[in-house]
Amino acid sequence: MSIPGEAGGSFCPGSIDGKNSTYPTFRDAADGLESAENFAPQANGIGVLLTADGGRYEGKLFGAEGIGEGELVFTTGMMGYQESLTDPSFAGQVLTFTYPLIGNYGIHANRSESSSVWPRGVVVRHAMKDPDHRDSVATVNDFLRLHNIPGIEEIDTRQITKSVRELGTVLCVFGPIDKEELLRDRLSKLTSPELEDLVDLVSIKEPVMLNHQSSDELGRLKPRLAALDCGIKYNILRSLCHHFEVIWCPPDTPFKTLVDEYQIDALFCSNGPGDPAHPGKASAAKETLAMAVKSGYPVMGICLGHQLMGLASGLKTYKMRYGHRGANQPVVDLVTGKVLITSQNHGFAVADPDAGMLAAHPSGATSPDTDNLHGQIVKVRYINANDRTVEGLDVVDKPCFTVQFHPEACPGPHDAAPLFVRFREIVDAHLEVA
Repeated sequence: MSIPGEAGGSFCPGSIDGKNSTYPTFRDAADGLESAENFAPQANGIGVLLTADGGRYEGKLFGAEGIGEGELVFTTGMMGYQESLTDPSFAGQVLTFTYPLIGNYGIHANRSESSSVWPRGVVVRHAMKDPDHRDSVATVNDFLRLHNIPGIEEIDTRQITKSVRELGTVLCVFGPIDKEELLRDRLSKLTSPELEDLVDLVSIKEPVMLNHQSSDELGRLKPRLAALDCGIKYNILRSLCHHFEVIWCPPDTPFKTLVDEYQIDALFCSNGPGDPAHPGKASAAKETLAMAVKSGYPVMGICLGHQLMGLASGLKTYKMRYGHRGANQPVVDLVTGKVLITSQNHGFAVADPDAGMLAAHPSGATSPDTDNLHGQIVKVRYINANDRTVEGLDVVDKPCFTVQFHPEACPGPHDAAPLFVRFREIVDAHLEVA
């Protein structure tokens, strides 16, 4: 495990208590925009977007030269495009923005959610050429060029969104219109990115301590938390560092290592891309989660971490028709009766123990039957107010809970932010009786 001294960039998750100089830093996706020498060649000319259900849309190419391909999805956020572009949960996908003006406030330094741009292509109605914000350091066009990601604009994004909502997410490809036959051939051979180990693609490879010997506002050393990285967002790390001494860990870190070598007090499992039932590193994280629950450790999961807890609990996961992606998703807390407006980004869900698969994809893709790996009963705590899908689980009689939505809310509302406080209180209570 690495402790302070990592050479990195402008992101320092441990800096929340004012000790920036002693904590490691990491690359922000906006690092490098100051030099045009870092940019890929500019895309120009008329382009065409083809979808596996027969759709064809003409537009204008921007961003980096090249061909974009992947699963076509949409997000409904009216702002936060930089955070969405750098969210690892979009790995393997072509991201369509429903809001028509993307790039109007530019790209800002140290506001990304990771070190890279993860969609394999970007679709917008208008890519703004002249950002209007005093803190802007670049355009969305240059941001995509920095990360060698192609884009296409002047597309009827409303029609694309309506099609995806009605027919479900589909594979797509886009590029220069004079290569349309090549694009059709590539689309015919394109396979789902969910067959890849996307978690391995986006996660950290070696563990690192983010805020060694960090203290809370009362001067007490914070409890030590292992954060399993399945594609974690930077603002989740910031939020965790407010409450814990955080070890940022690869997703396949064994539970025994976390306990024996790192001496953790609690475990967290992050968001991430792809199918939670993939047999790669997501499966390894599931095993670690199950062992933590079985051993009585406090556990919290977000998004993919929630889905992995569902699988570890013997529940099924399944592909949704078009998922939940945006900063305006209403969630009902079945215990308090309150409704939270939440930020979400997921295309899979945990099947309801009673109602089964709700808002399912036409493909019927679902996980195989699994055993309950930790032996505890789980109950549904949160549901989506629109389609009634499962949005959170509590493990009965254990200090463990998960949510499908994003309490760190970047971008998005702050309704769910107290969930990090709830988890710290759970950990403190556990340590008092341990």
